[in-house]
Amino acid sequence: MGMSYLGIDYGTKRIGVAVSSEDDSLAFPLKIVKAGKEAIKEVSIIARERDAQKIIIGESRDFTGKPNALMKDIEVFAEALRAEGFEIGMELEFLTSAAAGRITSTSAPTTRPRYDAEMKEASAKNLDASAAALILQSFLDRMKNDGKNFN
Repeated sequence: MGMSYLGIDYGTKRIGVAVSSEDDSLAFPLKIVKAGKEAIKEVSIIARERDAQKIIIGESRDFTGKPNALMKDIEVFAEALRAEGFEIGMELEFLTSAAAGRITSTSAPTTRPRYDAEMKEASAKNLDASAAALILQSFLDRMKNDGKNFN
């Protein structure tokens, strides 16, 4: 049985969480955690429940490869998880939210504005979890290709 990994797509409002399959070959969107004071506790609980050996967090960079403004928050978040005793890995997140959007965009036009707003909110949430799954998938694929000898 392989290790279990958690994937994180960090956002200032929502944090997408994904998990690896039992054989560590696939990543699946799991849930959304509301960003804020409780987020570390919530993610820690999920990681412990899943017996996650390592938490993979998407690095946020701009087009030139430089860390963007969000990266400072991500580093603080990563440090807080390290302090909880988790091993942290970083995976370059390059437009994963946009990629997740293309994968999950099933926007059917409707004439109910309130329904639309609710659907938009629901799909934004799914997007964050899907982006987390893409980050984790990228890590798992790289691990497979590197013959599992990486950090």
